[in-house]
Amino acid sequence: MISSFEEAIKSDKFIITTEVAPPKGTNLEKMLHHIDILKDKVDAINVTDHQSSVMRFPSLGGCLAIKEKGGEPIMQMTCRDRNRMALEADLLFAYSRGIRNVLCLTGDAVPVGDHKEAKGVFDLDSLQLLMAIRQLTSGKDMGDNELDGAVEFCMGAIVTPEAQPLEPQLIKFEKKVEAGAQFFQTQAIYDLENFASFMKYARKFNTKILAGIVLLSSARMAKYMTENVPGIFVPQDMIDELSDTPKEERLAKGIEIAGRTIATLKKEALCDGVHIMAIGREEVVPDILKAAGL
Repeated sequence: MISSFEEAIKSDKFIITTEVAPPKGTNLEKMLHHIDILKDKVDAINVTDHQSSVMRFPSLGGCLAIKEKGGEPIMQMTCRDRNRMALEADLLFAYSRGIRNVLCLTGDAVPVGDHKEAKGVFDLDSLQLLMAIRQLTSGKDMGDNELDGAVEFCMGAIVTPEAQPLEPQLIKFEKKVEAGAQFFQTQAIYDLENFASFMKYARKFNTKILAGIVLLSSARMAKYMTENVPGIFVPQDMIDELSDTPKEERLAKGIEIAGRTIATLKKEALCDGVHIMAIGREEVVPDILKAAGL
């Protein structure tokens, strides 16, 4: 049985996904509130998996909460923290509980997080995880042992259209498509001319591309991402637009910019949809969609 999200990516509709960040603890109130706000506004909701190597409530648990509330989850799965046996076991459990969508990630390096003494596993990378899921779908585990009940996931991966140099990203992208990636969520994009160039390449492949939209809440944030986050470039005119906005109105300006970008992507049919990352301000995602005319 395919998921409603997989049905969406097999259609011609403009797809909308977003994400929620699980809490650092057991108080799920804020996450559940965000799920309630978002579940009927988007095609699916990602749950991050120890994002930036910071220990949090698990993605799998967040996905189960989305299912309980009638939403459509996408389970993020990083290879940083688990070996192949643990990854396979989590996939079997997720499938048995009705989770049908997985976003495969290698994972951020341990030193950037809050458990610097932890040991990264990285038994697999994101490409190998895609291949592992395809193996599970065939009815066998990675040890070539028969499964008593296979899985069937809609598989996704990430790509960074603004990477410099870009060529290694394109090689990885093609390999991920070959491994079975049915959709890609991109790193945040702001330069639509560069993104259009990437899409000319991506359109050669049978997969769907969801452009990453990160909400900018200040010029300082935009400058920081451009200077410190590989693969993100915020054009200077956009930074100036935020700088020229009074402090108390900058969030509203960021919502306007995100909405405007999404509207352009859809109008010009540059990609197949968007993945909105509000990063701690998930409650404004409906405002972004409204600003985009969606």
